[in-house]
Amino acid sequence: MLGIMEDQLNEFISYLHNVKKSSTNTELSYKRDLAKLVKFLKGAGISDFKDVKESDLTAYVMDLEKKNFTAATVSRNIASIKALFHYLLKEGKVTDNPSENLKSPKIVKKVPKILSTEEVIRLLDQPKGDTPKDLRDKAMLELLYATGMRVTELISLKVQDVNLTMSYIDCHDANKDRVIPFGVEARLALMNYLANSREAMVEDKTEQALFVNCSGVPMSRQGFWKLIKYYAKKAGIKDDITPHTLRHSFAAHLVENGADLRSVQEMLGHSDISTTQIYANISHSHLREVYNKAHPRR
Repeated sequence: MLGIMEDQLNEFISYLHNVKKSSTNTELSYKRDLAKLVKFLKGAGISDFKDVKESDLTAYVMDLEKKNFTAATVSRNIASIKALFHYLLKEGKVTDNPSENLKSPKIVKKVPKILSTEEVIRLLDQPKGDTPKDLRDKAMLELLYATGMRVTELISLKVQDVNLTMSYIDCHDANKDRVIPFGVEARLALMNYLANSREAMVEDKTEQALFVNCSGVPMSRQGFWKLIKYYAKKAGIKDDITPHTLRHSFAAHLVENGADLRSVQEMLGHSDISTTQIYANISHSHLREVYNKAHPRR
């Protein structure tokens, strides 16, 4: 039998799903974080959120830090706690908000791994054959680098989201839709895939997913993850790369070649331009590195 806190946690997750229209990944993240909080509170003899004090939450955060969770993980947990108590206060389940003064640790933003232009070209050139799978893989890799989409957005695309005439896609994320242009290479790869591959792979002719696996159903995150690892190895790329590496590389290469941050922010779907700013920092670091290697009076 579930206790009061578990019931209220489930109500909160339902609220996220039905009212806030949160993504499945967001809901799972909140549920996972807050289940740990409930376990900690129960261990401290607390069985109702209305009995939680600020000192209890501070002790929980200190416990996370003592267990060597990263600053990003601790910050995410604090955000989950704040969202929960904001909901409980709004619903009248608690009379005050003990999470109000919780402070997130400062997060030092890591410079994301990016590929050089040469490495990207080698990676995109790996699907060389003309089998349906080769043509699909080529189209997926080209489109991912051409648009900087998240992998979830890529595998969620429908055929009708692609405008080959005008060379853009309608990209759908959890917050808002955005239009992203793509170039000649991605257009050619998509045309080849749609004309000579997709129909052969799809068994159910009513299937709307743009990219399908060999069973004719929508490609999964895990499936594309394995695909990119396979081609990275074939391309001789020694670093451990992920689909997100191509997103980072897309953004860094645009900024390095003169794109303004606002445009890159819009294409990436960042809500805050400070998130996009890191690519300008990468560009400046790269220019300094080139200068130091090449300038005769450095």
